[in-house]
Amino acid sequence: MDKSLSEVHSSVKTDKGSYLKRLFAFSGPAFLVSVGYMDPGNWATDIAGGAQFGYKLIWVILLANMMAILFQTLAARLGIVYGRDLAQACRSSYPKSINFILWIFTELAIAATDLAEVLGSAIGLYLLFGIPLVWGVVITTLDVLLLLLLINYGIRKMEAVIVSLVAMIGICFLLELVLAKPDFAEVATGFMPTAMSSGALFIALGIIGATVMPHNIYLHSALVQSRDIEKTTAGKKEANKFNLIDSVVALNAAFFVNAAILILAASVFFSSGHSDVASIMDAHSLLGKLLGSSFAPFAFGLALLAAGQSSTITGTFAGQIIMEGFVGLKVRPWVRRLITRLIAIIPALIVINLAGDRSVDMLLILSQVILSIQLPFALIPLLHFTSSKEKMGEFASGTKVKILAWSAAILIVALNLKLVSDVVLENISNPGTIGLLIKFLGIPFFLFVFVMLLWITFEPILTKEKIQEVISATTAQFASLEGGALIQRVGIALEGKYRFDSQIIQKALPFLQAEKNTIYLMHCVESPTGRFLGESVDDQDALRMRIYLEKFSDFLNKKNFKTKLCISGGEPEDAIAKLVEKDKIEMIILGSHGHKLIDDMILGSTVDELRHKVRVPILAIPVN
Repeated sequence: MDKSLSEVHSSVKTDKGSYLKRLFAFSGPAFLVSVGYMDPGNWATDIAGGAQFGYKLIWVILLANMMAILFQTLAARLGIVYGRDLAQACRSSYPKSINFILWIFTELAIAATDLAEVLGSAIGLYLLFGIPLVWGVVITTLDVLLLLLLINYGIRKMEAVIVSLVAMIGICFLLELVLAKPDFAEVATGFMPTAMSSGALFIALGIIGATVMPHNIYLHSALVQSRDIEKTTAGKKEANKFNLIDSVVALNAAFFVNAAILILAASVFFSSGHSDVASIMDAHSLLGKLLGSSFAPFAFGLALLAAGQSSTITGTFAGQIIMEGFVGLKVRPWVRRLITRLIAIIPALIVINLAGDRSVDMLLILSQVILSIQLPFALIPLLHFTSSKEKMGEFASGTKVKILAWSAAILIVALNLKLVSDVVLENISNPGTIGLLIKFLGIPFFLFVFVMLLWITFEPILTKEKIQEVISATTAQFASLEGGALIQRVGIALEGKYRFDSQIIQKALPFLQAEKNTIYLMHCVESPTGRFLGESVDDQDALRMRIYLEKFSDFLNKKNFKTKLCISGGEPEDAIAKLVEKDKIEMIILGSHGHKLIDDMILGSTVDELRHKVRVPILAIPVN
């Protein structure tokens, strides 16, 4: 499998210098991720929370930030230990059909993220320079040139630019707080959880639901691989430690920004009785009047523009990771950026032209709903993979981490499901186009998403149990291979694809003994001719497979194994069963592709079918 972000993979050296120098070398990836936690999509909920409920919801932002640190740390650990980003891990673990659906879901999430970034940048340009939103949206396409320029200078220069933009956002809000003069004694009370009204609960749901962004999970698992680390246990432990520090520092900076927005809204709008402020534009227009300073709205607009622009850079990387990871499709970064940006710009231009500037808030809400739908399909695979000893070895999540992570994931998924259901219930009775779309497209789509969510959650558990059951059933037979007395004739069914067959052979060898086992290399030709002629098949496919199997035969012969080629035609399970009976084969070894529930329903499962047709042990070896 290709390296994640191959143009910057292992490009940053980390093995020289003092502790601080090594820490500095590892610092950066989490700051690229952190901009997603302070993008324009989060601003509306923070403003509404502060304007309506004062400082009471600061603890919700803190809770959401702690969850974000947990998930981003797990994402970084996956990339460091497993050596694959989350999209690549999904590709090697799930069937093609599932990966294709996950890819489409994630592309929608990237487009929704980019929509929020487009709108944030456009609003920033409008607030600072009075540029109409339509033209602001068009201007945002020019950031493709910015990305091209930054890529040429390497990942460290890009990280420096992002850190500078994050610092600019932080400084702007620090100055805003100086002007707003909040009561810090009251601010401190906001860190204590309190009972919430239904209105406060709705805002809290929005804050938590919009915090963990699905594209950030994919992004972080790839960015950490830009560091050149030792592929040893000690090297991975050090990388995990430094990346944890990076995540805590960067995401706490994002927490400061989000908390500052809420504190600003509470001290300016809530205290003055303007509790109806909920939009970014309303907040900007009132800041100057209520604070008596022209700098306050300027700093607000500058911070918004910096948030939008920094998010566009990380969004491009996330899009590249997802496209290459799920489907192995590589395109030039500027082409990828342009495609993503056009997907976001076109609906924004249409809606703004038809509904006016006030439609911006509706578009921001829509982008958060789309992200909410996609979020479980990033979190749940992440938790499955980081808990897997097969993938993570000694770095697999322990019991305490599993409990914390799954509890947080269940909470976030439940809140996001509630957010989506609230939007559906609110608009389903609409007599116009929106109501019809929700009834005939929205509800069937949400049901499909729910079924997919159940599959992603439970299928790995069921598959693991099924594979363990097959392996356990043959444990006694494996032990007997040491003496070679009980089992001598071993059939190995190969698929005709070197990527899989090489894994089958390599993983089968520890169970076999040279000079004592005769290995029958089997393949079933499934061409029309093969299905018709069965064991007599002698077409081009059979000839090609014979040459292919001879290569494996030569390899095994050099290891002092006796081999025999067995090529037949028809259905694989029937052909293998006939060969077992004909050659008196005593055990069968074949590949299992693991998570294949949907493919099994459509195409059938050779392992399951075969075990009903033969009475010899079957070893199903997981391959990917």
